[in-house]
Amino acid sequence: MLALVAALAAGVAAQEDRPEIMPGERKVAVKKDLGPRALGLLRLSAGGKASLVPIAILINGKFWDATAYKAAPVPMALDPGTVYEIEATGNSLGLFTVGTALHSNAANAPTPWLATGAWLPAGAETPNKPLKAETVPLGIDTGDAPPRLTRNPQKEAPPASTAPATPPAPAPSSGDEPPRLTKPKEETTASTAPNSSPPNAPTGTTGSSQGSGSSSTGSAPPAGSKPAEAKPPDRPTEPASDSGATEAGRPRLRRGKPTESLPDEEIPGYSKPGAAPPASAAKTVATAAAPEPVQLIPAISDAGGPEPRSYTFEWLKDEEGERRQQMIALAKEQLRSYLDAQAKAQAGPKPAGSQAQRHAPSKKPPEPVLENVRMLTYDLWTTNQPVMVFSAEAHLPPSAGTQAAVEQGLQYSITLVAYPDIYNNLHKLYAGITDKYHLDLTPRLELIDAVDADGDGRGELLFRETSDAGSGWIIYRATADTLWKMYDSLNPE
Repeated sequence: MLALVAALAAGVAAQEDRPEIMPGERKVAVKKDLGPRALGLLRLSAGGKASLVPIAILINGKFWDATAYKAAPVPMALDPGTVYEIEATGNSLGLFTVGTALHSNAANAPTPWLATGAWLPAGAETPNKPLKAETVPLGIDTGDAPPRLTRNPQKEAPPASTAPATPPAPAPSSGDEPPRLTKPKEETTASTAPNSSPPNAPTGTTGSSQGSGSSSTGSAPPAGSKPAEAKPPDRPTEPASDSGATEAGRPRLRRGKPTESLPDEEIPGYSKPGAAPPASAAKTVATAAAPEPVQLIPAISDAGGPEPRSYTFEWLKDEEGERRQQMIALAKEQLRSYLDAQAKAQAGPKPAGSQAQRHAPSKKPPEPVLENVRMLTYDLWTTNQPVMVFSAEAHLPPSAGTQAAVEQGLQYSITLVAYPDIYNNLHKLYAGITDKYHLDLTPRLELIDAVDADGDGRGELLFRETSDAGSGWIIYRATADTLWKMYDSLNPE
């Protein structure tokens, strides 16, 4: 008996020690979704009006300009009925359904395309109004009733020039019998009936009674004949696509039944594609130079992407203030290095002088003044590792006898990205310092938010960039050593 129990125990132990994957077995790899995944920005004004700005679209692992990708004529990212999820720091705020795509009337507008539609914040009740998500092609009936044969009013109405003086009596009908389709009697005309009666011969009464009009001078049409049929106008045809692909092969973003009736709003400086701009377009564009302040929130449209996840980092007590002071010190250090490099580049060869002049101690550089200081912290890697994004505007105080007196009034833009390493020191990932004279070398960056641009679950940094080439958008991925550029609208690869 004891031997049997020992054998059973040995068998159970052998089963427990069996590896999960036996030699020769292979784990099935899950294929990563490579798109399409569209990235945009929701422009939310103080009055509650919402519009969408397309930025980039991910197709097979590569980013493309969403304002130009498959624009026939409307870009694919702004197809009617496309649903975008609005995400602030990875947290879902609601849904935006594209209604109408608008194109800018200006030639080199920084935002060539906009979309109006229905904005439904999270937690709001869905309206019960019916909605048609997509535009219906010409000639397609969307009703649920069965098709019916109806008379053509253009064929039944007599021409105005041949109408009789008195209205004709209604044709005899046999009860409620429905109308029948009959062949027109073309054999009664002179061209097809050579043995017909002469024109002056009296006409007898046939199926349709002439009444008192039968003794008139012949202005009424003969009995049994129908007036000349008016040729129906040519129906407009839809232009064929020049891409060679059918509508069924066009890739789809996240689509669904919209939440409410899509509004057809007008935005100054924009009009529908193909429509002529208004007469006051120049005045409208000039007026739109100073728009009202709007809030920019990232928007994602992906039919098979991951669920949103938060990238918010929670600081411990008094920890954020300490890190903020470290970032301010690092920003001032980087600005001094930038000014020293500019001074060395502008300085020419040193003139021959005395030994004392060559070894004269240099003056201490003035302390920079920082304004509009902003620091945001994200958990981009979802490992509770803070990534700090610091931005500020700086200038030097005027002081006589220094280089600052020459550069008085010049503003410097500072953008820093860093994280604390294992020794609690700041590890710099990016340092960008520029001014209005060096935007061609280093663009000015303005942080929008952290967003999962490629759908891998990690967060990326979305910036608005301003360079000498104009204004655009740029996406960076934070790695352990640097910021890796994923997409640049001003410098596409």
